[in-house]
Amino acid sequence: TAHSLSLLSSLSLSFSFLRKWADAMRATRPDYFERLVATQAPEFLWIGCADSRVPANEILGLAPGEVFVQRNVGNLAVPRDMNAMACLEYAVDVLKVKHVIVCGHYGCGAVKGALELPAAAGGFVAHWISDIRATRDRHAAALRGLPSQTARWDRLCELNVVHQVFNVTLAPIIQAAWARGQGVAVHGLVYSLADGLLKEVCSPIACGADMEAAAAQAEAAAVAGDESDAMLGEAFSTHQWFATEAAKDVVEKQAGGGGGGAKGGA
Repeated sequence: TAHSLSLLSSLSLSFSFLRKWADAMRATRPDYFERLVATQAPEFLWIGCADSRVPANEILGLAPGEVFVQRNVGNLAVPRDMNAMACLEYAVDVLKVKHVIVCGHYGCGAVKGALELPAAAGGFVAHWISDIRATRDRHAAALRGLPSQTARWDRLCELNVVHQVFNVTLAPIIQAAWARGQGVAVHGLVYSLADGLLKEVCSPIACGADMEAAAAQAEAAAVAGDESDAMLGEAFSTHQWFATEAAKDVVEKQAGGGGGGAKGGA
């Protein structure tokens, strides 16, 4: 059919460009492909959106082999996503990356869907972006106070990244790496399609002490109007409170010589 012929023509053109690129690489860097075959040792893991306008290597200015990439709709890093968690595990435990970058982008369709899709909307996308919708609900008052839907869209893009940074730092993979002294920092960035620049939306988290510092600084950040750092700090603070209470409960039960479960049983 005409459509099939058009598709084949497009693929042939892509293959032609690829051959020219490969020839150019061999001319300028004769050992380039040999080094790619031999090993990959990236320092970066990029967790980004599947949007075709947000390519990791080009944004970071890195060549193939220099950044390990996980992309999905809405740049999510939720614990239930085995794909993302397996990628994080391989990047940290095997490749020994030094930086995990969670990068969203302004104009993200997944974030817009979380703002505008009706609750009754069905389909896989509506289910997938439920984590972004939960972030929207946690910050509903602040989002409602913004002057326009575009401003709310931009802000939720940022808040979504901050929440995914929290997910990554609390992942057992990262916690175990820090416990054994492995250096790996988690960053939260948002990319602007309008000017091609990156914006840092929360302070890097490189160890458990950074989590504690973020929790301690949450109140000051909120007073200063920096909601991103406040959100991250408050999330860490809440996590630490429940973890501390759970640990105290275990100690008290051990001291009392009893086990027991939740009140009322299962």
